[in-house]
Amino acid sequence: MTELILALDLLDRKQAARVAESCAPFIDAVKVGYPLVLATGLSIVDDLSGLGLPLIADFKVADIPNTNRLISEAVFSAGFDAIIAHGFVGADAARACVEVAHNHGGAAYIVAEMSHPGATEFFHGGVAERLATLAVSCRADGIIAPATRPDRISRLREIVGEKTIYSPGVGAQGGDLDTVARLVDGVIVGRSIYEAEDPAAEAERLSRIRR
Repeated sequence: MTELILALDLLDRKQAARVAESCAPFIDAVKVGYPLVLATGLSIVDDLSGLGLPLIADFKVADIPNTNRLISEAVFSAGFDAIIAHGFVGADAARACVEVAHNHGGAAYIVAEMSHPGATEFFHGGVAERLATLAVSCRADGIIAPATRPDRISRLREIVGEKTIYSPGVGAQGGDLDTVARLVDGVIVGRSIYEAEDPAAEAERLSRIRR
């Protein structure tokens, strides 16, 4: 089964909670990024915890080890179950996020390559491969790889083996759900669901990958 993860990149607390609740039967986790947290604060966790779904903090943490550690402590103390961090700042900084996550019984994922067109400017030429290797050496639980470039997912899978790969970029960015679902452990979808006329119906339609 491939997981379906809702990227809840909304700004309104009530709308976010409403969309998440309506989609909950059809998804496996909720990914919360800066837009929602900056608009509502970390307390948005309180609104979403009743869903009984893992909550992933997508802050793409990218700072020195001590700052990464402080951010990660705040994330897990608030009630999140996982965190996403960048690896390009170095193994020591990435490891800080992983260690805090594991100390809290949570998970940490390292961005190996992003899904937007501009990502090819810096994540290619062997960089994504190095980041995937770093994720393995830092004992991260998995990586983030682009649904918009399935060939890249296959290459990164060779490096991370059975570690989890979560993949954004399906829908609004053009990634094909069924193609990507065969390659990854979870597909991350945001706008195609929460901007739909009926978010729950769209989530149910996409949930075919869970079967």
